[in-house]
Amino acid sequence: MDIIKVFGTNLRKYRTELGLSQEKFAEKCGLHRTYIGSVECFQRNVSLENIQRIADALGIESYKLLIDNNKERQ
Repeated sequence: MDIIKVFGTNLRKYRTELGLSQEKFAEKCGLHRTYIGSVECFQRNVSLENIQRIADALGIESYKLLIDNNKERQ
């Protein structure tokens, strides 16, 4: 399991379900749009503080961003 890919994939899924652009979502969680983009493209390692900020902005528990949903489908 590549946790960076799992996190980025889940972030994009939950963000798009809310109908938010990267820019609007970044504003909502107090981060920069390029930071959110690099997380979703698997180019950045996310700190625990930012995981919590992202989860809060999504309105979900932080652990949900770390679940590999592709394994559940296999």
